[in-house]
Amino acid sequence: MEYRRLGSTGAKVSELCLGTMQFGWTADEATSYQVLTAAVEAGLNFLDTADIYSRWAEGNPGGVAETILGKWMKKGVVRREQLVIATKVRGEVGEGPNDKGLSRVHILAAAEASLRRLGTDYIDLYQLHWPDDETPIEETLSALDDLVRRGMVRYIGCSNFAAWQVVQGLWVSDRSRLERFVSVQPHYSLVNRAEFERELEAVCRTYGLAVLPYSPLAGGFLTGKYRRGEAPPSPSRGEKSTRLQGYMRDDRIWSLLGTLERVAGARGKTVSQVALGWLLTRPTVTSPIIGPRSVEQLQDNLGAEGLRLSLEEMEEIEAQSAWK
Repeated sequence: MEYRRLGSTGAKVSELCLGTMQFGWTADEATSYQVLTAAVEAGLNFLDTADIYSRWAEGNPGGVAETILGKWMKKGVVRREQLVIATKVRGEVGEGPNDKGLSRVHILAAAEASLRRLGTDYIDLYQLHWPDDETPIEETLSALDDLVRRGMVRYIGCSNFAAWQVVQGLWVSDRSRLERFVSVQPHYSLVNRAEFERELEAVCRTYGLAVLPYSPLAGGFLTGKYRRGEAPPSPSRGEKSTRLQGYMRDDRIWSLLGTLERVAGARGKTVSQVALGWLLTRPTVTSPIIGPRSVEQLQDNLGAEGLRLSLEEMEEIEAQSAWK
């Protein structure tokens, strides 16, 4: 496994990050343990979760993925200090008016709750899951700064922020001498390039921010398991996801899949490995977040480790990928 700096910090993270959104949802507790163990045995040290995972699953109150991760760590498969654990705050975790958002009240309470579920004394990377228009960024950053000073958090980052919001946050941090973002977690893949590349990529490059793309395989569409003119495989997210069903109606995306299949065949790789390899070859990307729900899916994702595409391969793929 290769490791990269977390932005401009001295911390090193594996070039693939294990996301836990499927834990307690499509992956039960036992399977989640297997995936976690296989991941760290392969050299992954970077784990990403959130306090709302997987609140959308039937009967799931949220916090389940953090709880599963905490219980797994107690098994002693790996020492806590060998892991870089990232989690997020913003989403609704209760019925009260302050059980969501990025206010000082919610951030401090949510951080303590995440630490209890994870069974650890500190969070390596605490990320704002998405913006909160009702809370001044000064209040949010001040609360995060307090968490760092208390030793509860090591670094801070953001997710789903527009370029101007990231810059605003950095400016407030510099002006008020508060902790600053070290990372950005954007929605970024070969079928969703513009959202990151239009403005945010330049911000990350200029300010030395780590880039941690989520949904790098477009919800499973860039795995090669979907076939043109055929019904989605069962079970799969394509059966219900309107986004994936939209991909199935887009001729450009089928052309992209055809290109990925050609490159994969020449490389002796799978389509998903080439899609991840494209991200790993992009100079601003630090660590794509993979979200396997089984050890088999994890092993396929791990086949992208160390994969770097040639200039010709990058140009061929990018000529077919969605940009606008």
